[in-house]
Amino acid sequence: MARQLRPFHLALPTRDLAATQLFYCDILGCKLGRTDASWIDLNLYGHQLVFHACGGATLGEHYNPVDDEAIPIPHFGIVLTPEDFDSLATRLTGRVTMIVEPTVRFSGTPGEQKSLFFRDPNGYALEFKSFCDDNYLFAPFNS
Repeated sequence: MARQLRPFHLALPTRDLAATQLFYCDILGCKLGRTDASWIDLNLYGHQLVFHACGGATLGEHYNPVDDEAIPIPHFGIVLTPEDFDSLATRLTGRVTMIVEPTVRFSGTPGEQKSLFFRDPNGYALEFKSFCDDNYLFAPFNS
């Protein structure tokens, strides 16, 4: 039996609450939810993303090689429809510095996907991707 997809909740520390709000609302198009002097809730494609002012601390970072790219870990993002991916890629052009430009990864496999990476003002890596067929989102494949 298939379950209805439920929103995730992710809370992260931020260096600058105002800059984070500006980036996520003005560049990514998130809707601002509840706020307090030390935190904000954002609607990221129906998911709850929360940033807390924590005195400048953020998460550490590592890298993993994928398709000859040094992919930052941790990273997060949303699996979009191909149309929404293309729209976001266009909207981000000239507004963010890409870690990985929009590209097709795992070409010719069931896991073929469009993907792009960039950073938010806190230095967090975000990945947005899309599959031609979401049925392959969790399917094993050979890259």
